[in-house]
Amino acid sequence: MTARTAEARAVEAANQAFYDAVETSDLDALENVVLTGPLAESVTVVHPGWPVLRGRGEVMRSYALIMANTEYIQFFLTDVEVAVDGDTALVTCTENILTGGPAEDDGSAGSLVGGLVVATNVFRRTHDGWRLWAHHGSPVLAEQDDEGEDDEGGEGGGDPAQ
Repeated sequence: MTARTAEARAVEAANQAFYDAVETSDLDALENVVLTGPLAESVTVVHPGWPVLRGRGEVMRSYALIMANTEYIQFFLTDVEVAVDGDTALVTCTENILTGGPAEDDGSAGSLVGGLVVATNVFRRTHDGWRLWAHHGSPVLAEQDDEGEDDEGGEGGGDPAQ
């Protein structure tokens, strides 16, 4: 294993720790993933549909709100790419998200909804390891057919709203 591969794996582990913390609504674990120190006020997040949030405190408050108001969330990450350059790392991925409401009265699972978000996560190397510096998630609104073309220009030629 090369040093670069080891670094990429360490970044990927930090990225997974970020998603694990959100999935389990573990704000303490998330606190350990998000950058602190002199750059704490430059921490940013863009949740899908939200404005840019700046500063570690504001970012952590947003996750606390999300965790408090989300009964169930699970991330299946695909298309994960990691690039490391010195003390900065970039992770791009697709978040295949499954969310749900409260359990039914009979104890069965509540309704589940799926969605796709493309995400960019920027990490900064610290003395304590890689820490999340910025997260930007954008919803995927265009559907793709089996050929990898969007519905408007692909062979399906149909309206994506249908």
